[in-house]
Amino acid sequence: MEFIKEYMDYAIFGILGFMSILSLAFAIERAIFYKRYKVSNYTNENDLENDLTKNLTALSIIGSNAPYIGLLGTVVGVMVTFYDMGISKGTFDTDSILIGLSLALKATAAGLLVAIPTLMVYTMCLRQVDVGIAKFKASKNAS
Repeated sequence: MEFIKEYMDYAIFGILGFMSILSLAFAIERAIFYKRYKVSNYTNENDLENDLTKNLTALSIIGSNAPYIGLLGTVVGVMVTFYDMGISKGTFDTDSILIGLSLALKATAAGLLVAIPTLMVYTMCLRQVDVGIAKFKASKNAS
């Protein structure tokens, strides 16, 4: 249990940090792409849709799973706190228990801090996909 107590925070926050870096990289890549692409460069709607939706699956996966990673950290933190209570044989201090429980909740907060902006970016990207396809269809109908 000491190993888990020592390294679980690093593992959870490492995973969430990696997810946030990926999310930021994909968001920047998508923003640059949406700013620069031209509907007139596409002759096939499927090619346009493939380019418009690139990396959106990754954003969706990150946004939907980050809270669960944070929740895992919280559950493990609560387990460690209860373990510490159990081995203290009735001599535990309520302050240390409350501190342990509050620290366990930081993982859930971090998971939400990763998930919420990622899902916002994902939703904005979906809107750009809809707009791009509508522009493509309008350009094909006009010609």
